[in-house]
Amino acid sequence: MNIMAKLALAACLWAGVAEAQEASLPVIEIGTLENGTVNWELQTIKDRGFDTANGFTLELLPLAGNPATQVAMQGGEVDAIVSDFLWVAQQRAQGADFTFLPYSTAVGSLVVPADSPVQTLADLKGKKIGIAGGPVDKSWLILRAWNAKENGEDLAAVTEQVFGAPPVIMNAAETGEVDGAINFWHFLAKMKAAGMREVISVEQAATDLGLDPTTPLLGFVLRDAWIAEHPDLAKGLAAASQQAKALLASDDAAWEAIRPMMNAANDAEFEALREGWRAGIPPEGPVNAENAQAMFAVMAELGGEELTGGLSELPEGLFWSGE
Repeated sequence: MNIMAKLALAACLWAGVAEAQEASLPVIEIGTLENGTVNWELQTIKDRGFDTANGFTLELLPLAGNPATQVAMQGGEVDAIVSDFLWVAQQRAQGADFTFLPYSTAVGSLVVPADSPVQTLADLKGKKIGIAGGPVDKSWLILRAWNAKENGEDLAAVTEQVFGAPPVIMNAAETGEVDGAINFWHFLAKMKAAGMREVISVEQAATDLGLDPTTPLLGFVLRDAWIAEHPDLAKGLAAASQQAKALLASDDAAWEAIRPMMNAANDAEFEALREGWRAGIPPEGPVNAENAQAMFAVMAELGGEELTGGLSELPEGLFWSGE
């Protein structure tokens, strides 16, 4: 047998061993949105072997829409999903043993066309604002609270609001159907890459309100019982997430592998999406529960029961640090 044949045989044997090892590892199945940005991190975990290095095999279950992921979690069809901490808090208050591992702090902002005369939120009085996410969208509530504090007026009372899906709001802003727009962070990244101008970010508004902008709004939803039964698996998922974040935060080349799933129309959009995702990486360590409660209280005051589901404060044990 010549050297090339030996090398080929060795490669096949090694691949077989690797496949056997992977097949023997326990599986963590995560329900995800088909085109959700969380897939960028999860695919990186799979591509780089951060799952197997941490003792599990990651499997993804694509689902159509947030309600579908939540139903899958409630029905025990998946081990985890990504959702916002308010939904997790409501579920926990109702008896579910769901807990929240931070994933992202990414929030929105209000943008206007580059040539708009609007320079501050006060300039939007009497004008039309497009808002993705509905009347209790968290970015909208924080900006309303900021404007009430800074300008003494509720934006909801002095502007006309148009609510719609993120692509609809993006189109309305670009075509001039609305004077300003609040959208999900990845749509905002595309809008700003196309030339729209940010008036104020939710991060800045939260800071001005005395809130902690590093409070993670999105996280992996896990079960206390699952963590207790599989502590090494749970810690492995947390570690793999941190490793993927560290790679994507520091290595531009690592983004080339996931660029096809980012739906970036051009280099400017790609770079804006990359930097927007990086800006949402939460700090390591436990979530400050008092700071999270303070943010919840501000949003609850304006969002009411439609937002809170009747909660007056966040339940104990809501946040899990991954340790």
